[in-house]
Amino acid sequence: MIAAAGRGFRRKGFGGIGVDGLAKEADVTSGAFYGHFPSKDAAFKEAVVAGVNELRAAIETLRAEHGAKWIEVFIDFYLGQKRTCELGSSCALQSLAPDVQRADSEIKGAFEAEADRVARAIADGLPGKADDVRMRRAWALLSILSGGVTLARSVQDAAAGEAIAQAVRSAALAIARKG
Repeated sequence: MIAAAGRGFRRKGFGGIGVDGLAKEADVTSGAFYGHFPSKDAAFKEAVVAGVNELRAAIETLRAEHGAKWIEVFIDFYLGQKRTCELGSSCALQSLAPDVQRADSEIKGAFEAEADRVARAIADGLPGKADDVRMRRAWALLSILSGGVTLARSVQDAAAGEAIAQAVRSAALAIARKG
């Protein structure tokens, strides 16, 4: 149910989908939806937390599987598959953040806590000794990647989207390699 809500919110945005649409996405009745979530806001909060947590888990998996090369694999995956996939499967950081910024403090707080965990997972895998410097670089990487994907998804011309992605890739790799 949470995954279905996340897909619906990613595709349509918070304001673009109602409880009936979310229930349909989950292939349940509106009553069943309300049996799981007390409100649309509660569903959005859970979808945001789950989506950002999914990103953190993916980063930790890539770090474990690819060692020192994880960051390049991550950047290429984010700017490749996560840029070109169907919007319902896109990264929560990129697709849900615009609605989070309009949300109440409870949702913003939940997003912040999960995003901080993502930044920490990135920072822990970056070269360098100073924790505060690695965290700043992690935040810069998250920002450039999610912003770059947002811009690349927003242009009509596929070549323009690819050019944006390649520019972002270069900048992201430069940030990641500063040790």
